[in-house]
Amino acid sequence: MPRIPGVDARAAGPTLRALYWFAKRRFGAVPEPFTVLAHHRKLMLASAKHELGVQRASNELPAGVRELAVFRVAQQVGCSWCVDFGTMLQRLDGLDIDRLKHIDEYATSDSYTAQERLAIAYADAMTANPMTVTDAQVDELRVTFGEKGVVELTYQVALENQRARMNHALGITDQGFTSGDACRVPQA
Repeated sequence: MPRIPGVDARAAGPTLRALYWFAKRRFGAVPEPFTVLAHHRKLMLASAKHELGVQRASNELPAGVRELAVFRVAQQVGCSWCVDFGTMLQRLDGLDIDRLKHIDEYATSDSYTAQERLAIAYADAMTANPMTVTDAQVDELRVTFGEKGVVELTYQVALENQRARMNHALGITDQGFTSGDACRVPQA
């Protein structure tokens, strides 16, 4: 149960009910962070527009590289909701979710490509507190993905840090978008 309960569809106005309908149609259920954010209508609308815009704009990196970096942030921050939802998105994109069980061994696992390893290591460095990103790391990413790709990766990792930290702070936990506990983040 989140620290601030979500706005129930029965208590929602027509605009919010329409947004809930769209989200349920798209994801099978209304994402709980969306229902909590609904307490602040302007932020919720801004967030929805932003998320759709970012989704449309993020096409420089291979989807698997981007999604693994975002997943890693969720795992490192400890946001079980983001891990749950991110796993579902990867499955729907046709990506191999079984290897997520071994993401802690990404640096040595044959399950990950060199590009994926670079992106995951960058996600780790950006998520660390304090950040541990180096010039050499960014140079290697630039050679691999180009400047546009590095900017996209950086933006996606930073955005997931924001999402995961907000959800974690508000006590929003996994919602059941994936079955089983294979990718669950243990709760503290």
